[in-house]
Order: sequence, then C-alpha cells, then structure tokens
Amino acid sequence: MAHRLANLQMREVAVATYEIPTESPESDGTLEWDHTTMILVHISAGGQRGLGYTYGSGAAAALIRHTLAPLLKDGDPMATARHWVAMTRAVRNFGRPGIAAMAIAAVDIALWDLKARLLELPLMALLGAVRDGIAVYGSGGFTSYSENQLREQLGGWAAQGMGRVKMKVGREPASDVQRVRAARDAIGPQTELFIDANGAYGRKEALRLAESFAAAQVRWFEEPVPADDLAGLRLIRDRAPAQMAIAAGEYGFDPPYFLSMLAAGAVDVLQADATRCAGITGFLHVGALCQAFQLPLSAHCAPSVHVHPACALPSCCHIEYFYDHARIEHMLFDGALTPQSGLLLPDLSRPGLGIEFKQVEAERFRMYGE
Repeated sequence: MAHRLANLQMREVAVATYEIPTESPESDGTLEWDHTTMILVHISAGGQRGLGYTYGSGAAAALIRHTLAPLLKDGDPMATARHWVAMTRAVRNFGRPGIAAMAIAAVDIALWDLKARLLELPLMALLGAVRDGIAVYGSGGFTSYSENQLREQLGGWAAQGMGRVKMKVGREPASDVQRVRAARDAIGPQTELFIDANGAYGRKEALRLAESFAAAQVRWFEEPVPADDLAGLRLIRDRAPAQMAIAAGEYGFDPPYFLSMLAAGAVDVLQADATRCAGITGFLHVGALCQAFQLPLSAHCAPSVHVHPACALPSCCHIEYFYDHARIEHMLFDGALTPQSGLLLPDLSRPGLGIEFKQVEAERFRMYGE
C-alpha cells in the first residue's frame, strides 16, 4: 500500500455550480429563498476521484478555479493539512471568512474524500471512529409553511423515529407561540422540539417568548438574537428556562469566531458547518475547541458531509437533517443516507464519504457561463 501511494500527484481539480429550485418558496425569520446553490469540486489522483461541495454563492467557484486549484496541481493527495494551510494563506488579501472559507471547504472536503478513497477506507475509519452512527434532528418547518404543512412535516419525522425536530420562528412573532403549540401537538410529548429564530428577535422579546415556548417543552432555542450579539446570547442563556439549550455558530468561518463564542459563554451547544468553516479540517478544529470547553458540538446542515466526521468527534452530539439539503443530496448523490430510528449510519462498504455524484441527473441544474 505504501509503495502504491508513494509519488502520487493530483492531476485535475474540476469545479461546477448547480442551482436547484426548492419545491416551493421558503423562508425563515430573516430570509426568503426559492433555490439552493451548490458548488461541487472533484479532485483526481491515482485513479480515484474525490468529491466535495459547499452550499452558498457561485462566486466561490471562481475563487476555487483561479486561486485554489493551481495550488494543488501535482501536489501530494495525502497531505491534506499542508494543502489546507496553503489555501488559508492564499486567501489572505480576500478575507478568509465568508466566500473564501466556503471555497476552501469544498476543496478540503474533496481532498479528504480522495485520501480515504486512495486508502480504500470509509472516511469515518480514516479519522478514527468513536461511534457507529450519529443522531439526527429533522429540520424544516419553514415560516412559509401553513400550520397544516408544519404539522405534516414535523409529525412525519416524529413518526419515522426521529427523536428531535426543528422548526423556524421569528417572521411573525405574534403567531409563533401558536405555531410552536401546533408543532408540539403534531409530534407528541416524547419527541424533542427545537426552534430556530435565525436572529430575528430582540433580546427582551426573545426572553419573553422563551417562557411561552417552554410551556410547549421547547428544548433548543437557536439564534434567538443575531449570532454576533454575544452579550445578548449570554443574557438569554443565563435567563432562559433551564431545560432550554441556547445554540448558535452556523455562521462561523474560522477558529477565532468559535473561540469568541465559547469564551463569552454565549451558548449551551455550539454549531458548526464543515461546508462553511473551511472544510472537514476546520470542523475538526471546532470539535477540539468544544472538547476544551466541555460543550457539545452540533453539525449544521449538509448531512452527507457531516456524518463521517461527526462519528469521529467525541464532542459531536447530532447532525441537522435539513430538509433542503437532504432532498438535494438524495436527488444528486448515489449513497446519500436515510435516517434509521433517528440515526445516520455510514455505509462502511463504501470508501471516502460514501457518495457518488449523479452527473446525468444533475445536468439540468448546472449553471453555465459562470
């Protein structure tokens, strides 16, 4: 094996952008959308092809094509850490947070997938598994949904054995308590109910509503105020009902962001997204921070990316099974996983991330002339 892997070089870095419409217009507390954009990367070496992707602006594709891909040409596909450092340095003058971090994420995920494929291992085994599977929570319940749609989606996930489900709040605060009560009625008393305001509330408004949400046994209150308001998050964490965890972190792009949130005591559960925080390498860094602060880590969205590293991080408690991303991943990737009794269990018979891109099916979503 060692001889076979010696002197390998990366030969091709391909990038493409896909725009996938949602089933219907969607919204949360602060944003509306009707499509999801995916930037896909393939990296080839040694007869294998690793894949990675991010969900975000198509501008990331140009950054990959013109700045990051040239750094990898003829490089060692096994040296994931070296390439990650080179990429983070190369974007210094662009600003690492934001689009640059997401571009790095797509490439880094592809590098890890390629490395595992070359070693003929599932990524979970390469990283060092601490568990066989990881819990998920069903996530959707958009503010654009009618109450019947809300009941059907969340109740359906509960019936399938998901022990936790999440809904959006914050667009019409006057209606939120009733919507939360309807969700609780649909899922029954045993399923944990999570809510996500996407930073839509003010501090005192969030505290006032937290008391009402507690009556519906809400266990998780995500971004009750904007995630950059660390003092506000800390205030709510200190004064919210004891059974209600305060969560945030999905908009983190680099270690200083996560460290500042942890140091401020702003959350009970830290969130991170490997497709945003500079890939699997960045996600592992966040996991180490959570261990140091003795707080749990929850993976945000992109379940097909997160299932393997989540099974390798002691601090990771669950993955967000976000409706839009789960739908896209089942449409466009062979091997995308379906929860079993509320768990995602990696397929250990498949190397790397365990997924293959369905090029033919995806072609109708491809954006040309980027």
